[in-house]
Amino acid sequence: MRYLLPSLLLVALLAMLMLRGYVHSEILADHRVQAPAPTTQVPANVLKGGPVIDARSDTGPAKTLRIPDRKIVLTFDDGPDPVWTPRVLDTLKRYDAHGVFFVTGTMASRYPGLVQRMVDEGHEVGLHTFNHPDLSFQTPGRIDWELSQNQLVLAGAAGIRTSLFRPPYSSFSDAMDNKSWPVTRYIGSRGYLTVVNNTDSEDWKRPGVRAIIERATPKGEQGAIILMHDSGGDRSQTVAALNSFLPKMAQRGYEFTNLTAALGAPSAHTPATGFALLKGKAFVNAVSVSERITDVLVVGLAAIGVLVIARFGLMLLLSFMHARRVRRKDFSWGPPVARPVSVLVPAYNERECIAATVRSLMASDYPIEIIVIDDGSTDGTADIVQALRLPNVRVVRQRNAGKPAALNNGIAHARYDIVVMMDGDTVFEPATVRELVQPFADPRVGAVAGNAKVGNRDSLIGAWQHIEYVMGFNLDRRMYDLLGCMPTIPGAVGAFRRDALDRVGGMSEDTLAEDTDITMALHRDGWRVVYAENARAWTEAPESVQQLWSQRYRWSYGTMQAIWKHRRAVIERGPSGRFGRVGLPFVSLFMVVAPLLAPLIDVFLLYGLVFGPTGKTVAAWFGVLVVQAVCAAYAFRLDRERMVHLISLPLQQILYRQLMYVVLLQSWITALTGGRLRWQKLRRTGVVGTPGAQQSGRTDAGRDRRPVA
Repeated sequence: MRYLLPSLLLVALLAMLMLRGYVHSEILADHRVQAPAPTTQVPANVLKGGPVIDARSDTGPAKTLRIPDRKIVLTFDDGPDPVWTPRVLDTLKRYDAHGVFFVTGTMASRYPGLVQRMVDEGHEVGLHTFNHPDLSFQTPGRIDWELSQNQLVLAGAAGIRTSLFRPPYSSFSDAMDNKSWPVTRYIGSRGYLTVVNNTDSEDWKRPGVRAIIERATPKGEQGAIILMHDSGGDRSQTVAALNSFLPKMAQRGYEFTNLTAALGAPSAHTPATGFALLKGKAFVNAVSVSERITDVLVVGLAAIGVLVIARFGLMLLLSFMHARRVRRKDFSWGPPVARPVSVLVPAYNERECIAATVRSLMASDYPIEIIVIDDGSTDGTADIVQALRLPNVRVVRQRNAGKPAALNNGIAHARYDIVVMMDGDTVFEPATVRELVQPFADPRVGAVAGNAKVGNRDSLIGAWQHIEYVMGFNLDRRMYDLLGCMPTIPGAVGAFRRDALDRVGGMSEDTLAEDTDITMALHRDGWRVVYAENARAWTEAPESVQQLWSQRYRWSYGTMQAIWKHRRAVIERGPSGRFGRVGLPFVSLFMVVAPLLAPLIDVFLLYGLVFGPTGKTVAAWFGVLVVQAVCAAYAFRLDRERMVHLISLPLQQILYRQLMYVVLLQSWITALTGGRLRWQKLRRTGVVGTPGAQQSGRTDAGRDRRPVA
């Protein structure tokens, strides 16, 4: 179930895009136009007959009808258009003229109100297919589909059906040929009158107002069906021509009327009822929703594009400035820190990893005491530590109460004023603790974030997480360090001033992200939180999708909880207010909101690959990938990592990132629905050691041990 709702939302999003593409002729459209063909199969009376072709009889021959003298049927194709159709309707209304609008389903479904206005003001509406294909290329099934979809839209827009049809790309009846005539016969068999024209204004060429009027004027007193357009481009010349043509022809005694009125026939409109009416309304409403959602998505895509570029640019600039500052030869936090520290290792069922963790600490080149807090383990974790019989390693046992309670218990047992915290599945390098505590020479520093690295990076999932840690976590921490709003001290490697912890009440159990919670609390209390790039810790990342989902779901939801918990900082004064008005919005935007919008890039990529301009879509996606690759390469360079792992970056963007999106979306749903998420323990394998130990095949880190005496 955890995958179902986010997946359904993404499917619904793509469905809305496809519906939008459908009504914009980007999906299932056929833009081919048939070349002229012989006319040997077309009856002579049709070639020489009138512009209305009645092929509805199953037994008798087709017949044609002409418009009586001094009657004009104005016909407008390809609409309705939101700009030009209202102007055409206004002009017709001004001169009390009526006509026939041959609408396409794509346009009518997007602007149903204009179809309703046509009917309300006494005009007739005819079908012009849904997607405007040349029907001579289409199968009977596709023709039926074009007609039924067009009728569906009319039912939804104005509650009617019509018996009038005009083929796309049609002309005079004498232009009927061996390709178009079978279509006309088939259309007749479906109960439609085919309406072509005998007077073409050629307004689609935009030849000028005078030329349009000249070409639209019938000879003598002959009746005419005049072809015009109210869509398909700039129709200002058509509107201007109508303003002159209508009064001019009225003075000559012409009447501008509907087709059926001119022929003395019953109205072409019949009411749509029952399921057909309901289905039409549902379709038109769905199109309206898809249009609005797509507009929002386009705005969101533009916003996320700006945010992504701005974030990458800011991240590169500030990371460069951070590295340049801390790597200067004369850079110093103050006098070297050499006093002993307490290292807390909360552990729950860590039998596979705990021995390597403790041994790596024993190899530290800095004076430490080690406190392993066993949180009610059932796998003998505490016994394994005690069996090592290592000096200055204490085991504190407690009933299972969770990581925050274990850390608070460890703080209570700690002897020293600086407390280092790590996970039970993590190993430190010999210099990690020393590097981690040096920033405490600055009395303003309350906590220090270390450099967490993925130890098990040999698998594909591990390699993807390795990229994420180096680029998405550690490069971010350099940026947040300079901005003064570090969001999280990683649980795998962090250090705290004990006074700072006491002032904010220790580790809180209010959220599932106790590391983010405590970091924000320290910011609000006025402490600096900084990043120590050389304090490296090697942690075991999840090795399965299930475990990865559980971990990131907890992280995402816990981060949201922490942001909500500290929301009052936005309106407070002093350090809390500074963090609330700078740090909280920044963290919320880039860690919670922007990643939620980022899937738009991939949704539009998929849509563009299938239905849109494929070349431009691929070029745009590669452009984004290049920007990410540049940032990733710079992050790897700063962390002195091998670039070979970046080979999997494109695949990470296609697969791994999608999983993170769905996790975040699921976290949002949990938060908005008031759900509760329990702590979930990951299953470990104990394969991670320090780099030297991994190369030698050992899980300890050597013999250079300097425990506190």
